[in-house]
Parts: sequence; C-alpha cells; structure tokens
Amino acid sequence: MLRNGLEPWHLLIVAMVIILVFGSKRLPDTARSLGKSMRILKSEAKAMKEEAGREGTDTRHPTAAPAQAPPTDRPGAAGRRTRR
Repeated sequence: MLRNGLEPWHLLIVAMVIILVFGSKRLPDTARSLGKSMRILKSEAKAMKEEAGREGTDTRHPTAAPAQAPPTDRPGAAGRRTRR
C-alpha cells in the first residue's frame, strides 16, 4: 500500500495545509525561527561531540570521587547549619 512513501503530490498537500494553518504572513517568521533553532542545535551537538572527544581520549584513569562534607565535632550534626 505505502511502497514508495511520500509522493510529490503528498508534499504539495502538506505545504498547502501548513500555509493554511500558519498563514502567509507568519510563515517567513516561523521559517526564520526554525532556522535559528536548527543552527543552535547543530552548534551545540558539535560542541558536545568535541567535548566528548577530549574527555574520551584518556580512559585509563578514573575520575576523582566527589568531595565529602568535612567532619563535625557533634555527632548527628552533619548537614545542619548552625547560627552564629
């Protein structure tokens, strides 16, 4: 039934529906904001890939354990703040 997927006339119908929904006046603004969003997404994906490449080069050394809270002089006072 759907062997060839979308035919050119399907895309024409989709374009007409989009124009009817958004209107011809808002369509350029919508396309512009979509383009900006795609550029931002592309640059962020590139930055994440570069960062992962830098971090993934040295896998022999494990990362440091997170810092622990300093010991307190009173038992059971861990995590509580005192007023002074």
